[in-house]
Amino acid sequence: MIDLGISKLALIGAVALIVIGPEKLPRVARMVGAMLGKAQRYVADVKAEVSRSMELEELKKMKETMQNAARDVEASVQSGASDFEKSWSEVTAGLDDAPSYGADAHHSIGADLKTNYQPPKKNWRIKQKAMPQWYKARSGVRTRTQSGAARVARFRPRSSSAPR
Repeated sequence: MIDLGISKLALIGAVALIVIGPEKLPRVARMVGAMLGKAQRYVADVKAEVSRSMELEELKKMKETMQNAARDVEASVQSGASDFEKSWSEVTAGLDDAPSYGADAHHSIGADLKTNYQPPKKNWRIKQKAMPQWYKARSGVRTRTQSGAARVARFRPRSSSAPR
């Protein structure tokens, strides 16, 4: 890079003062400073863009490796599931031949339950009681009721001077 010391900067300033003149020198110095600032911002933007593109490349590679790993896991799970299904069918093959006692009655009861089933109604009291005590304390839910007079007495400011 350029090696600029204090003596060299003083020499450049003296030459600029002679060439440009004392009236125009502050304006030119401001303009040069603004141009240097713009150049530094441009260089910083280019560096940031390059680093962003490098990070993007790394993220794409990481995404591909994660997708490959997910595919491998999925394939191993699928093969394990097919092995399980084969072993399950072998184990349950003997059970299909066994006589079923009362199967018709069992199926008719199940059909009745399916047709007559109604979901339970929501009971707000049960739901409120299911809230844990620590959550009530943290969120400020009152667990004990207090009358209006008791609340006023509780929060009434105490007088600082007691009667003598």
